[in-house]
Amino acid sequence: MSGSCGHQTDQMEKFLSQTFGFRNIPGEYIVQGVRSFKLDNSVSSLKPETEIRFPSNTTNSFAMSVQEIMNWQRSYRVYADNNIRGMNKEFLKRALQGKSEDGEEAFRMKFVVRISTCPILMEFDAKIICRNLNENWPNRIKLVSVTGIDFAGRKHDVGDILYYVSNWREIYEMSHIKDEPALLNERDFRLKKLCPAGELHQKRLLNDLMHMARLRLRACDAEGVQIVVETGIGLGVFAGEHIGVDETVRITAAIAIRAVLEQDGSSYKNIRGIVFALPIIDVEKNSTSIRDTFSEFVEHFQEPPYNSPIPVMIADQDMHRLTVAIARQGFIVSELNPADSHGVFGEYWQNRGPAVEEKLALTTVGLLVQHHLINPHVLNTNNYYFI
Repeated sequence: MSGSCGHQTDQMEKFLSQTFGFRNIPGEYIVQGVRSFKLDNSVSSLKPETEIRFPSNTTNSFAMSVQEIMNWQRSYRVYADNNIRGMNKEFLKRALQGKSEDGEEAFRMKFVVRISTCPILMEFDAKIICRNLNENWPNRIKLVSVTGIDFAGRKHDVGDILYYVSNWREIYEMSHIKDEPALLNERDFRLKKLCPAGELHQKRLLNDLMHMARLRLRACDAEGVQIVVETGIGLGVFAGEHIGVDETVRITAAIAIRAVLEQDGSSYKNIRGIVFALPIIDVEKNSTSIRDTFSEFVEHFQEPPYNSPIPVMIADQDMHRLTVAIARQGFIVSELNPADSHGVFGEYWQNRGPAVEEKLALTTVGLLVQHHLINPHVLNTNNYYFI
């Protein structure tokens, strides 16, 4: 599943339509470009013992019961940093409906972790994972949805550019209305024709990447996760290659999570190990002087020698395959969803050419358990915890 995912999008839409009466609402959008929808039949309206099969009622399918889905929905939790200004239940409830404002509120979402049980339905190569109801491994998989730092230069995440890029005024055309970059279109900032490479406030970047890693690992530990499967959150298209900061961002991300594991590793009650799923996708780029995320993490965990009671494995492998294999071995395992700062699960999943977040919506039960229009527990503020 790379590039266009038309077949997989059709498959998920058909599954939701046939099973729950999914339909888009003409002319209504959750956020710009994200179509709103409704289910004619909620999960709770079906008989608990009903067996549902994805993608359809065939032999080669993933079987689940309505009762299981309701259990997965009830597992939904939000962990947020209580020390962030403006972080409260009212904000979280609004943000998880896609209603966060540009700038400060979008920036705040970096310090929010959403976690629930979330079985994987199919591989990233679109192969369905067959499952019978008597198999328990899917109940051991947690999905951790978190927002990364966005250096792509987009309107909603203007706060990231202003806070982390010290020379942003030299890189972007200036707005005539306020002290921030001018827009090229409704979403993206306009680069100057001849602009220098970006310069980062590296201490700010390191501190916040550590802050974010610490928060999501504590959330995983609180939820009983034993093996954490991480991926390069914010280290792809959002790492700022177009302004020349991507390598620094990748290096800093590796240093940050290593530091957290070394500082906090002995305090975890449940976490036993970390797996970094960092597949090398762009082989041509990897053969040049530009380092891929896998190589950066390997180097910065080797030198100086890593020193933490939590063992680490860095793998050139996709996270679905690793997560399923770990769950089948009896461990409670989490995988990381690089979510958008709008706070809507799977955001552009119907746009047929998705990135990782959208692929997760097409290959897991995430829409059923983490989307606010399907799972009522997402907007239940009793599920919000501040740490």
